[in-house]
Amino acid sequence: MLGIGDVASAVAHRLWTAGSLVVIVSEPWPTVTRRGMAFADAVFDGYAVLEGVVARRVETKGEVEALWEERRAIPILVRRDPLEAVEELAPRVLVDARMRKHAAVQPHLCGRARLTVGLGPGFVAGEQVDVAIETSWEELGRIRWEGANRPLAGEPRAIAGVQRERYVYAPMSGLWRTERQLGESVVAGEPVARLVGANGEEVGIAAPIAGLIRGLTRDGVPVEQGTKVLEIDPRGLGGQWRGIGERPRRIAEGVVEAVQLAETALRSG
Repeated sequence: MLGIGDVASAVAHRLWTAGSLVVIVSEPWPTVTRRGMAFADAVFDGYAVLEGVVARRVETKGEVEALWEERRAIPILVRRDPLEAVEELAPRVLVDARMRKHAAVQPHLCGRARLTVGLGPGFVAGEQVDVAIETSWEELGRIRWEGANRPLAGEPRAIAGVQRERYVYAPMSGLWRTERQLGESVVAGEPVARLVGANGEEVGIAAPIAGLIRGLTRDGVPVEQGTKVLEIDPRGLGGQWRGIGERPRRIAEGVVEAVQLAETALRSG
């Protein structure tokens, strides 16, 4: 499993609970915002829990295999180049759930595992991957055995009538610093974080709207300009900031179905 955001974590969770041996491969400094809906904090804290499933950070293939034997936690292997870990692990199934929606070109994964699965825009079944899974709301979790997933939509789905204005993107590259926590309430304009540039310059980050902090990049993580760093749920205390969301859950169901169908086909010859 490549990726450790809310979608990747939901897929890993669903495959694990379905009985598969799963390993998540993460970069050392994930900029994930929806950390309460993902396993991302395990990279920093050593472990994380999502809807009753534990994930633990490991450093070696041997530690991955040891956790598989115990079946107490999903191993998270941290590597600067996730694709190098694929060569190291030689998985039977490879899922790219990094959700690099703005990438000009998605990686060519066919041949790196018996079954390769790509999530979201840019993946074409039969070209970069064996099967592509839709992540757009119009066709959530749809399995494509041939052809391309939908291109990136212009605007995110509205929550309580609010679209892109609920997000904040890093105005410059720098070190992300915040003392705020997921689930806290904020008012529009309230200070939430700051970015510290390479030359010591600082830019303050404020809540764009009133509501609940749904997504917040981990304190101390370096971010690039344009990276999503903050999300506010306008529903306030009625909003969701932890657990698996509807969209990740439905995408995960599509992945599990695709894997099961492919394995059945392989067994039948």
